[in-house]
Amino acid sequence: MLISGCSMNVSAQVLTLDSCRNMAERNNRQIAIGRVQKDIAKNVRKSARTKYLPRVSALGGYELTSREISILSNSQQNVLNNIGTTAMGTLSGMLTQDITALVQQGVITPQAAQAIQQQMGSKGEQLSQMGNAVGQKITEAFHTDTKQIFAASVMLTQPLYMGGTITAMNRMADIQESMAENNFDKQLHETRYKVDNTYWLVVSLSHKLALAKQYNELLKQLNKDVANMIREGVATKADGLKVAVKLNESEVSLTQAENGISLAKMLLCQQCGMDLDSQFSLVDESSSDVSLTSSEVGNIDTETAIEQRPEIRLLENVVELSSQATKMARATNLPQVMLTGGYLVTNPNVYDGFSRSFAGIWSVGVMVRVPVWNWFDGAYKVRAAKGATVMANYQLAEAREGVELQINQSRYKLQESLKRQKMAKSNIASAEENLRCANLGFREGVISSTDVLGAQTAWFEAKSQSIDADIDVRMNRLALEKAMGVIMR
Repeated sequence: MLISGCSMNVSAQVLTLDSCRNMAERNNRQIAIGRVQKDIAKNVRKSARTKYLPRVSALGGYELTSREISILSNSQQNVLNNIGTTAMGTLSGMLTQDITALVQQGVITPQAAQAIQQQMGSKGEQLSQMGNAVGQKITEAFHTDTKQIFAASVMLTQPLYMGGTITAMNRMADIQESMAENNFDKQLHETRYKVDNTYWLVVSLSHKLALAKQYNELLKQLNKDVANMIREGVATKADGLKVAVKLNESEVSLTQAENGISLAKMLLCQQCGMDLDSQFSLVDESSSDVSLTSSEVGNIDTETAIEQRPEIRLLENVVELSSQATKMARATNLPQVMLTGGYLVTNPNVYDGFSRSFAGIWSVGVMVRVPVWNWFDGAYKVRAAKGATVMANYQLAEAREGVELQINQSRYKLQESLKRQKMAKSNIASAEENLRCANLGFREGVISSTDVLGAQTAWFEAKSQSIDADIDVRMNRLALEKAMGVIMR
């Protein structure tokens, strides 16, 4: 029994308006999306800040080619490979001419000339081979071995002046973060407004259900009294039928009120993220008076209220964003200056005769980009961005007027509901006095049951109108707070 009692207490929890709002804010998917959007905008803003800082990038690669780079042409290689043969052939021809001349002059005999030529032939062959070997070594020295190439580099880039692009980009990131925050506030206000509406709808139906039960009890008592009077012969069956019809109608109204509360609570469960069959009660359901006075409504300056609306702040962000877009479009027509530095390493070593070793070189430079002619593309973009800014300003002005009108309409409706509430309270006092007199007259036998029915119906309607007036004040104040962008707790 103790365990079952505890479980009943846990399942039938009592909720306040604040607890309903908190559950809705925790479980609402649109609010969850808004939180993610805020986080995204925050990271985008942090990313934009890094554009001011130097960038370091590393690059590495390997390449296998079908042919290597050749410094010497094929004809040059052929010349070097046969340099000994060529040289000795030329020298042999020159010596042969000189020896022939000496023989003709009689300096030497033909036999001596023949011996000299034979000796030169044997030595020339050796010198030719030695020359060819030297040429081949030279040819191989020019061999680059570049079929396989390894390369790696590290590059540092520091923007010095980008025409204002980075500054505008960072400002746009700040505006987008503010837009995400304002959009989150807008969704938060919408969720609170819906939850408050449903909360007071449940309270209204609960009070009407209690009133319907009281009215049903009055009709039941009257039905018993009229039945006794019929048995005594002081009332007719027609009087009894009238009371019975009213009693049946009240039973139907009672069932409708119970069903209405069930449906309204299901809607509140859906908005708060609870199971639809959750059992709970609201604090204000048991409250005897849910009315607000004019002093509790409060007053907020219209100009201040307009600036508090998330929709207005969002449109202001759009105007600022469009202005920064204009600056970015203008920056494309300005020069850009960047500082660069890096280190490059390669294999083969191009700084040591293409030897198979790694060697590198560092470099520092300044890069300047100046747009010269783009067929007025930048000017057209600037004009288009300025047009978007003008359009955003028009939308902002129109939204301000609409919000001001909405605030005034909500304020007038709230004032009207306060007057109706005051009238409903005075009508209750009259209806209760009328019902007291009717009951007294009925017991004394000077008033018919029809008059008592009329008094009971008037009392029920006055009470129902009073509940409607109290909830109407709550709803209208909530609508005014939403129009002003401040849904109070």
